[in-house]
Amino acid sequence: MSDVLSITDAFLLASAPNDRQVKSIVDEIEERLNKQFGAKPVRREGDRDARWILLDYVDIVVHVQHSEERVFYALERLWKDCPEIELPEEAKATRGKAEAHAQQQADEAGEAM
Repeated sequence: MSDVLSITDAFLLASAPNDRQVKSIVDEIEERLNKQFGAKPVRREGDRDARWILLDYVDIVVHVQHSEERVFYALERLWKDCPEIELPEEAKATRGKAEAHAQQQADEAGEAM
């Protein structure tokens, strides 16, 4: 990212199907990075609604979004010109789940009407 955007070296994008899980993911990221590396975010935003929480560690910015926000804002598409960092297989196994979940929610909402 640093070649395209000078404010950070990398974005990490993650999502969850509900607000409680978004907060849980964020809490776990903070706890592990603090425990393993002594790293604390210089900024944390979005706690109130827990629909999109941002953790700014300067060199890396972590975005944890509700599945619906992940699909709507499509940060991957916005930053498509940036190179991707290879992730472990277990992380890649969940790719596309946010879009599938958002579509399922939309289908269920349509059936309820």
